[in-house]
Amino acid sequence: MDPTDTGYAQVVAELQQRWPDSQVVPTLEREARLMELLGDPQRTCQVIHVGGTNGKSSTTRMIDTLLREAGLRVGRFTSPEPRLSDRIALHGEPVDEERFVELYQEIAPYVAIVDKEAAQPLTGFEVVTGMAFAAFADAGVDVAVVEVGMGGSWDCTNVADGTVAVLTPIALDHQKYLGDTILDIALEKVGIIKPGATVITAGQTEAAARPILERCAEVGATIAREGVEFGVLRRAVAVGGQVLTLQGLGASYEEVFLPLHGAHQAQNAALALAATEAFLGAGEARPLEADLVRAGFAAARSPGRLERVRTAPTILLDAAHNPHGMAATAAAVTEEFDFRRLVAVVAAAADKDVRGMLEALEPAVTAVVATRNTSPRSMPAGQLAALAATVFGEDRVTVAPALPEAIELAVALAEQDFDSALGGVGVLITGSVVTVTDARVLLAG
Repeated sequence: MDPTDTGYAQVVAELQQRWPDSQVVPTLEREARLMELLGDPQRTCQVIHVGGTNGKSSTTRMIDTLLREAGLRVGRFTSPEPRLSDRIALHGEPVDEERFVELYQEIAPYVAIVDKEAAQPLTGFEVVTGMAFAAFADAGVDVAVVEVGMGGSWDCTNVADGTVAVLTPIALDHQKYLGDTILDIALEKVGIIKPGATVITAGQTEAAARPILERCAEVGATIAREGVEFGVLRRAVAVGGQVLTLQGLGASYEEVFLPLHGAHQAQNAALALAATEAFLGAGEARPLEADLVRAGFAAARSPGRLERVRTAPTILLDAAHNPHGMAATAAAVTEEFDFRRLVAVVAAAADKDVRGMLEALEPAVTAVVATRNTSPRSMPAGQLAALAATVFGEDRVTVAPALPEAIELAVALAEQDFDSALGGVGVLITGSVVTVTDARVLLAG
């Protein structure tokens, strides 16, 4: 493929055909070499680096909105997103397809050099990361808010040195690559903590907290902990989200409306606030204007996180893809939505802890429709249904091999012989980012 004559679809196809992440050798050498050839664009602005297991994208987006409300020029890199080009955002807006292609074309000659030099070619994610840093340098952003792809130490985003490192709750996920215990995973994730950085961490289990504290001591980083230096003081469910009182590093902030659902999103908001205070205060506890905080959080959006895409019946999309994330989703729909009947459409990757996700989901839903998404890693619908039957019982599980039919069936099951006067009915589509992306395409039509 000639990189000088490509359209968006061709670029996406080329990136998807590159060396797979599932076969990557953990190293920063390839990405560091690409950065060197590009003139080290990751060093042209300050960086806030967001790692952890769940909540990274939402926290990254909230930090972005707060910084922009403070008047800064902000670049944002998130992973994954419904569209590949959405991963790179400038000033709050994803780059358009034309600019995405231009970025690809600009770095393609340097990608080819690395491919030739290295023992294995760059992965698609490594290339897109290079495109993001190139975009930020070209746009002259003041700060880049960068979400870790997977892990920390050898994740390719770690070529940047974060002034502020944020760690969301650390849980089991990607065990094949990161290790089988919380301790192993935490040891990998703390690699984003650089000398002299300020670390903003969510409340962690003891197994995760120890490596964080040890890493901070090792590199001379300053740490602020949820529940000690900052946190959520109060939260109340509100129409379209929740109203929070947040304790930041420098002040408390009342009557903060967050248009996102769930206690986990309130926790993400507290992390985002503390990270923003630390960054703007150059590591010190600098209070922010209350109106700035309120405006920033009111503008927060997190696609695919209990995102309402239809009404009558309500259809929600949620990208939970591990037990910890699914437990947060189940708690949120139980607490914040008045569903008397909720049917879940589930499609998940076969290499995930699917049983754990189903067990976390079970108390919150009436029935499950097992299906599959477009990913080759997706568990076959029949296999998922058999697994779900051991958790829900056979009478609460239905199988539909294709997602369009699964959604149609779930809507029918939700509305079947149901008196709307008794309460609301809904459909929750979940289990994977790919599932959410596929469903959005179908429902947008």
